[in-house]
Parts: sequence; structure tokens; C-alpha cells
Amino acid sequence: MRLILLLSLSPQESSWGLFFCPHLIYNQAMSLPPNDRTTERARPLPPSEAAKILAARKPEWLKIRAPGGEKYAEIKGLLRGQKLHTVCEEAHCPNLSECWASGTATFMLGGDICTRACRFCAVKTARIPPALDPNEPLHVAQSIVALKLKYVVLTSVDRDDMADGGAGHFAETVKEIKARDAAVLVEALVSDFRGDRRAIETVVESHLDVYAHNVETVERLQYRVRDPRAGYAQSLEGLRYAKEFAVKKGIPLLTKSSVMLGLGEEDAELRATFADLRKVGVDILTLGQYLRPSMTHLPVERFYTPEEFEALRVVAESFGFTYVASGPLVRSSYKAAEFFLTKEIKKIKETTNAIHTP
Repeated sequence: MRLILLLSLSPQESSWGLFFCPHLIYNQAMSLPPNDRTTERARPLPPSEAAKILAARKPEWLKIRAPGGEKYAEIKGLLRGQKLHTVCEEAHCPNLSECWASGTATFMLGGDICTRACRFCAVKTARIPPALDPNEPLHVAQSIVALKLKYVVLTSVDRDDMADGGAGHFAETVKEIKARDAAVLVEALVSDFRGDRRAIETVVESHLDVYAHNVETVERLQYRVRDPRAGYAQSLEGLRYAKEFAVKKGIPLLTKSSVMLGLGEEDAELRATFADLRKVGVDILTLGQYLRPSMTHLPVERFYTPEEFEALRVVAESFGFTYVASGPLVRSSYKAAEFFLTKEIKKIKETTNAIHTP
């Protein structure tokens, strides 16, 4: 059984469920050079034009059924009993029914209110969210044991109100999980911690298995899509340093990031993003369709077809990622990647242990 836990410390990361985007035009786009960073690029569609796309009928491949089933009821009951939050619900994830029905869930630690206000995210925001629950790490760990989960994803909203951005809460949760079942594999989808290296070190030293942080979109669209306190360079540097520090400490670690499609990005810009992520050592990449949470959020400028997502997967893999998950309903914490990641994590642990064993 699998469970995806998301620490509610950053809206932009936790609402991946909504940020999946539109289509790519592959005829001319695929012929563009991979590192074409020309300054003149098409600007995002104005709201009036984008609204026309939104009004169009949603593609068949994006239609989902309402949640239900025995396992769904079991997980929901447990979460309510422990007063835990899930990104599945907060971010209106389109995979909620499928994941919960198969025993997969996404938790948000630290509450359900973020200090940032990214224009794609459905998570609630406030300048000073409620204080963290010190018992939450224990409750999350106990829930994982009760559900007999073997792969867990933790995420969080941004907590700029805290000195460490919530890194300590993240680390404590990982430790509580590992203390009860060392075999559980833990992925943490974290915020950028405002570039604080010590916060990044705190999370890595908790001995999680996958360090994930989403760049969300291409460099040109960062300011339009994400909160001004976030940034493309800051996100890349955080991912780079997490891998560097893990290697230095002999901690086996995979790094992961995600990109939403449909916000006005161009193929050359996506190629540049793939190249940038590989330059900082990112191993895993997920690509999905951005879906507008409400009329107050950024409009969808395009809907990509499943075939276009498959073509984009092939392009991304050519950059050397260990694994790429690409599809209309794929999200940053996508359960389809878990089996593959389980094998890769075990492989990297064996390699690291061999290197550091006298």
C-alpha cells in the first residue's frame, strides 16, 4: 500500500494537483535547438483570450469520476480522526479518487494555510498561519503504520513566518516514520526555504529517500505564476545544494522536480528548463496539465493531448533524467512513479553503502 504525505508548508508545492497544464505544438517546436533562449518570446495570452479557452469543453481525457470506495472511506476516516490534512483535498487533485481507492493519500503537515499566494494554487493563504502542531509528526507516523504503507510522500506549504521555513517539522516527521519502520521509503516535497542552506541540510540529514522541489514553470513565467518570494534560480540552487550536501555526507538521495504545462510556455523554454534541472543533478521529473482551481486563478492557455505528453516525455528523457512521468493527470507526487523509485532508491543505497563501508 502507498501513501503520499504532503507537509502543508508551501502552497506552490502542495497544490501540484492543480497546476497541470496545456499542450505543446510539436511540429515546429521539436525542431528548435534545446538551449534556444532568445529574448523575444510570445507573451502569455491576456485573460480575455484565455477565458475563451477555459469556456471550451474540457477534453475527455481530463474527466474524472467522483471519489468513493471502501479504501477511500477508510483513509478519509483515519485522517479525520487524527485531524490530518491532505493535499489531495486542499489542492483539488484530479487523482484523488484513483489514489485513495488504491490506498494512496497525500498529507499536508503543518496545517492547510500557506504564507505565499501563487496564482495557480488553491491552498488557502495568510501572512501568519496557525502554529504547528508538535504532535503532528507522531500522528502522521502512526497513521502510516496503521495503513501499512511502504512509500510515503511528505509535502508542505511555505512557512515564511518560521525561521527555518518548517524544515525542522519536516525532519521530525521523517525521523518518526523511520523510527517505526525503517523500510518505509520517504519522499519530501519541500519549499525553497528562501534559499536557506541550513534548512535544506536539516531535511537531508533526516535521511529521507527523495528530496523534491518544484520549479513549477519555465523561467520567463516564474513571476507571473509563482509568488514573488519564489524564484527559478533559487529553486534550482536548492535542488543542487541538496544533492551536493547528500553526497558530501554519504546520504543516498534522489532529487525530483515538476513542471506544469499550459501556462503559456514554449517548447524551447521547456527544453531549457529540462537542461537546467539536469545541470543541478535532478534525477526525477514529472510533467502534467495545469487545471485552473477557480476563476480567480491563472487561466489555462492550452490543453495538451495524451499523445503530446508522451512526445514530451521522450524529449525530457533525452536530457538524461533517471525517470520521467508525463501525462495530463500526472502530478508531482504521482503514484505511477513509486514502483520505479523504490527500485532506484534501493540501488542508490547499495551503491552509497558500498562506497562508504570500510
